[in-house]
Amino acid sequence: MHITLSTGRIIDTQHDLTAEERHIVQKLYAWADAVGTVEAFKNKRKQALQAGWNGSGQVIERSVLRQIIDDLEKKVRTKLRQKPGVG
Repeated sequence: MHITLSTGRIIDTQHDLTAEERHIVQKLYAWADAVGTVEAFKNKRKQALQAGWNGSGQVIERSVLRQIIDDLEKKVRTKLRQKPGVG
């Protein structure tokens, strides 16, 4: 899967991320649509990094992973601002 960040950078998740990091990104993409606040998304981010994947334990947020998640958080923030009565 390729992810294009708002900066225009394209990240090849198969090449640039570990399996654990890909799993976290997939989880957070799902949560980005479901959360009602940016704070809730930040909590899901923290939980996902702490839990890891398939018993891996905590996952360190490397630069490439941080860029993806930060970009996703910006999208959540924008989405919530556009909802009536939010922001």
